[in-house]
Amino acid sequence: MGNSIVKTQLEDVAAFLTETVQSLEDFLNETTYTMLQQEKSGDEAYYKGLLSTLRRLLVHCEEGLDVSKIVLKNEVFHKAAAEKTLYKIYHQCIEEFFSPKNDQWYEDSRSAYTGRNSIKFHQEVPEKVSALIKKLESGFQTVREELEFYETDYRTKMIQSK
Repeated sequence: MGNSIVKTQLEDVAAFLTETVQSLEDFLNETTYTMLQQEKSGDEAYYKGLLSTLRRLLVHCEEGLDVSKIVLKNEVFHKAAAEKTLYKIYHQCIEEFFSPKNDQWYEDSRSAYTGRNSIKFHQEVPEKVSALIKKLESGFQTVREELEFYETDYRTKMIQSK
């Protein structure tokens, strides 16, 4: 892949991460466990887990954005560093969104065929949480489709370089 293509992809992903970080920060700065319970009474451990998962996702997205900015600011564009960054963003941000470590929600792959949102919660959640995930999902889906290439390409390069 040419430098300009990789650079454009990294710029697009950085823009996506900027929007995502802002949305997550806004939500987490304005939302507490108590507020979620007031909106819709639910399981304490599950609600706290949702907030924890969103904080974890925010941290991964912030880290990906920071590294993206560093790579893009370099006087000379380093394609290998950009590809490695995109690979890490795919694994730490995109995969974390669709399959969070603490399993607070999951992706229903069949929903992709119906045109509905594919993220499903294990329990009922307040509308505020559901609305945030719905808002974020299309961006994550778009970036996932763009970066799936790095899943195989980068790993192949690393194996061949050993």
